[in-house]
Amino acid sequence: MTTVAEVIGVSRSNLMERMRARPKKRIGRRPLPDGKLVAEIKAIIAELPTYGYRRVHAILKRQALAAGLKPPNHKRVYRVMKVHSLLLDRHAGGVERRFGPVNRLPVTIEWLSDNGSCYLAGETRSFARDIGLEPRTTPIESPQSNGMAEAFVRTIKRDYVRVSPCPDADTVMHQLSAWITQYNEVHPHKALGYRSPREFIAAHGNS
Repeated sequence: MTTVAEVIGVSRSNLMERMRARPKKRIGRRPLPDGKLVAEIKAIIAELPTYGYRRVHAILKRQALAAGLKPPNHKRVYRVMKVHSLLLDRHAGGVERRFGPVNRLPVTIEWLSDNGSCYLAGETRSFARDIGLEPRTTPIESPQSNGMAEAFVRTIKRDYVRVSPCPDADTVMHQLSAWITQYNEVHPHKALGYRSPREFIAAHGNS
């Protein structure tokens, strides 16, 4: 520092003062404005309030690619959601409701369970068919299948039942088909690289 000061003909203290006053240059690109992204995120979570930043990013990415645009980085989505207090709480909690008398589903839906005696009982299977469910059991000694079935039930309860109006059994029954369709066609799954099952099947079918 002393040598530099002598070469340019100023005192060492004067040179240090100039260096302190010099504005620091920004490294990297200037940050993008967040207004539009915030609006897009709020539109998604208004419809899907249980989605965390990973699934929100997956939806944003899908929308951007469909429009021929570059999708936002998932880190930016996380930062924006954090700054605007849009992140989910870590624990969503359980969802248990009583709906009164159960009628019947508008369309038959397969009901997957393990091979526990409560699910194999004749009364259980008869009741399931009476309300429009077709009982299906996972292969014996197949814990992976059990885990998939349990994960499906948790997702339906967390992302659909908990945030939908459920005043009675009839309302719930009529919403089930739409929930399952949304789960298969739109819902981003972590195990599928944050793609929906339909997107994953289509991608592998074309490969």
